[in-house]
Amino acid sequence: MPSGTIPPILYSLQNCPYAMRARFALLLAQQSVQIRAITMKNKPTEMLLASLKGTVPVLVIENNNNSESNIQVIDESLDIMLWALHRNDPENLLYSHDEKALSEMLNIIEKNDSEFKSRLEKYKRAKRFHGNDEENCRLECEPFIQVLEQRLSQYEFLMGSTLSLLDYALLPFIRQFSRVNKSVFSQERYTHLHCWLRYHLQSRLFSKAMFKYPLWLDNGEKCLFEFA
Repeated sequence: MPSGTIPPILYSLQNCPYAMRARFALLLAQQSVQIRAITMKNKPTEMLLASLKGTVPVLVIENNNNSESNIQVIDESLDIMLWALHRNDPENLLYSHDEKALSEMLNIIEKNDSEFKSRLEKYKRAKRFHGNDEENCRLECEPFIQVLEQRLSQYEFLMGSTLSLLDYALLPFIRQFSRVNKSVFSQERYTHLHCWLRYHLQSRLFSKAMFKYPLWLDNGEKCLFEFA
C-alpha cells in the first residue's frame, strides 16, 4: 500500500459466513484493511451511517484524488470479494484462463445464497431446538450438497485442480452445514466434501481469517488485517 494511503475499513462479525468470505478474499488478494470487529447487538453508528443495511460485511474505502476525498461503500460480501480479486488475484481465483468460469462460479454462488442458505438455516434450527424434522431439513440441503460432492469427485477443488473464488465463497456455509450434525457429515455420502473442508480448516489462511480481534467499540483500537 502506497505511503500515506488510508487502508479501507472493514466492519466484520467473527462467525458470520458473509463476513468470513469477505475476509478470505481480502487476504488472498493481499488487500490490507482496518478491521473493526462488531457484535450485532451493538452496531457502530459509523457502520450504520455508511450502510443502511445494518449487517456485515461493510467495506468503506476512502479514495484520495487531487487533495479531494470521496467514499466508496461496498456492503455485499460477494462484491467485496470481486473488488479485492479484480485489484489483485495472485492465485488466479477468478480463473482468468477460462472465459466461462466466472459466470459459472457466480451462478453456483447465487444458488448457495438464494436457496441453500435458507435451507441450511432450517436445518440448523431443527437441530438446535430438537425438532422432529431435522432429517427432512437435511434432505432439503442435499441437492446442493451433492452437486458439490460430485464436482469434488472429479477434481480436488470445486472448479478444477486449483482453488477458485467458488471454493472460498462457499466454504463458510459448508462449514456450518458440517457442524449441524457432525456424525452425519462424517458418513461416506460426503467423502470428498469432507476432505475438501478439512483441507481448508487446517490451512494457515483459515487461521488468519478467523483470528479474533477485540471489539472496536470497546476501545477504538486500530487493527490492521493483512496476510503477513
